Amino acid sequence: MTAEAGLAALWFAATLAAMQLALAALGVRRLLAAQEARGLTADLLGAVRPIAIVQGALAAVAMALLIAVFVRSDMSVLLVAENSHSEKPLLYKFAGAWGNHEGSMLLWVTILGLAGGAVAIFERTLPRVTLIATLGAQAAIALGFYAFLLFVSNPFARIDPAPLDGQGLNPLLQDPGLAFHPPTLYIGYVGISVAFSFAVGALVARDVGPAFARAMRPWVLGAWVFLTLGITAGSYWAYYELGWGGWWFWDPVENASLMPWLAATALLHSVTVLATRDGLRAWTVMLAVVAFSMSMIGTFLVRSGILTSVHAFAVDPSRGTFILALLVLYIGGALALFAARIGTVRAGNTFDPVSREGALVANNLLLSVILGVVLIGTLYPIVAAGFGVQLSVGPPFFDKAAGPVALLLVVAMAAGPLLRWRRDDARVLVVRMAPPIAAFGFVLVAVLLLGGGVALLPLLGIALAAALAVASVAPLWGRNLLRVPLFTWGMVVAHLGIAVSLAGMASESAFTRATLVAARVGEPQRVGPYTVTLDGIAPTIGPNWSALEAHLSARRGSGTVIQLRPQSRFFTSPVTVTSESAIATVLDGQLYTVLGQADGQGRVQLRLWWKPFVTLIWLGGALVAIGGALSLIGRLRRERRARRRTGDEEAWA
Repeated sequence: MTAEAGLAALWFAATLAAMQLALAALGVRRLLAAQEARGLTADLLGAVRPIAIVQGALAAVAMALLIAVFVRSDMSVLLVAENSHSEKPLLYKFAGAWGNHEGSMLLWVTILGLAGGAVAIFERTLPRVTLIATLGAQAAIALGFYAFLLFVSNPFARIDPAPLDGQGLNPLLQDPGLAFHPPTLYIGYVGISVAFSFAVGALVARDVGPAFARAMRPWVLGAWVFLTLGITAGSYWAYYELGWGGWWFWDPVENASLMPWLAATALLHSVTVLATRDGLRAWTVMLAVVAFSMSMIGTFLVRSGILTSVHAFAVDPSRGTFILALLVLYIGGALALFAARIGTVRAGNTFDPVSREGALVANNLLLSVILGVVLIGTLYPIVAAGFGVQLSVGPPFFDKAAGPVALLLVVAMAAGPLLRWRRDDARVLVVRMAPPIAAFGFVLVAVLLLGGGVALLPLLGIALAAALAVASVAPLWGRNLLRVPLFTWGMVVAHLGIAVSLAGMASESAFTRATLVAARVGEPQRVGPYTVTLDGIAPTIGPNWSALEAHLSARRGSGTVIQLRPQSRFFTSPVTVTSESAIATVLDGQLYTVLGQADGQGRVQLRLWWKPFVTLIWLGGALVAIGGALSLIGRLRRERRARRRTGDEEAWA
């Protein structure tokens, strides 16, 4: 009865979402229509809050029950039979609950419901009508996805007769990354949905101002942190699991997670200006709509069946039609509301182009250009295929189209922390930019002299990374570090993380050395500064796989010998052969090895890469997330202290 209980919890949660939406709509209508309805609206808000909380709890119960049937290997549940196996390790039974289409959508809805409940519990600063409209918008989003699960993608459907064993989980997903990567991305997506709901609520209530931005900012920051973690973890997972030797492939599904991050980054800048300086009101609302649109487009791409990707869920296209209908409904409705209410959004405070606000606007414009490039490059082949034209858009297009814009973005990022709010003097800015400019010139010359024939974009990337690193710490210059606010530390660490990642990306592109060899036992092979020798091939057994394992010895000059064990694994459920890379991480890079096929003449294929400073890519991503978390904690602490002071003053009065 576990599956039936999970399905019942979903139905009850959907019913509560419908009630929440109806009561919220009634409350907003009454409060906007007549001042005397305030008492009734207070009663409605008192009803909407607990409904939102219980709805989130019921969604969590449904998710927990789905995990239970996976852990128990209940093959009478169709989803378990199609995506699990009794011999699979426990971790992959647990995480495998969302390693499929229906389970991942249930995880999405669960996080969505819990987020709505958190808004109902913790939000106490917004005006009543804005909060009711926000909870109503959140209920509308949840209701559409509940309908999707209940009518199109039921995760608790039974199968009779039940098979003795399941078909197993895709071996490429049988990795600890499955337990971390999807949940972090989904928390990020859902945080964006909450920001979207706040924007809709503010438009409905005609309340686009600093108070709305301060309420929305923690959700935007939290979403941005989790999206950063999810993308960083997903990049490293694909890097070591797929055996292609690259950290980003411009795969359409990778782009589906990058696009919301780009929009959320622009939104984070705008909401900060609105919350602290009462500027960029229309920008903030529009970017909230755009960010949620990108997350919906990503959902459509991954689950529509129109993409062929190692990341995508190959499903019935009719499900994609349902998601497309939701996308049109939500985004079309939000854009229509924006068009109808934009006239009621008052202009905020003005600022000069040469100011920190101006730099943030430049950041947002450049981020929007990159977002447009990625969106067009991702969707164009899909649209062309609809007209019978088969084409592909790969790394060369994205690198050439987005690369130069990204470097301009780095310049704007470097200038931003050196500018004052409201207005500044361009001549003074040039003086402040002297240290970053000096760092840029020094590194540029050093790479030209020592790096050999480095291409232009990687060369500029390395030099601009040095300039950005110097500029990132500008807010700390001449200050007592113990008195610097935590959110300022967060900004510094996040910008420094971007510089570190950029240095890693540019170095990997400029200095990577690769070779494909047919190696015999005992023959040394050269890659970069390393000599790699095949010592032998041996079979090995894992929990649900068998493998051939290469024993490699790698030495750098006269240094210590490093042992590497790349494998070619064979899975029986489902029948799949995978290449498991072996990576040696040292201070200045990684030696990356992959075992290929034997040629029948005593030789085996080996793919070898030497990737200088590639680990800076993921170190920088971690720093960006840490910086965002510090900013979030600092902002929440400051706002809590401000509310406490306000309460104390009111009590004293």
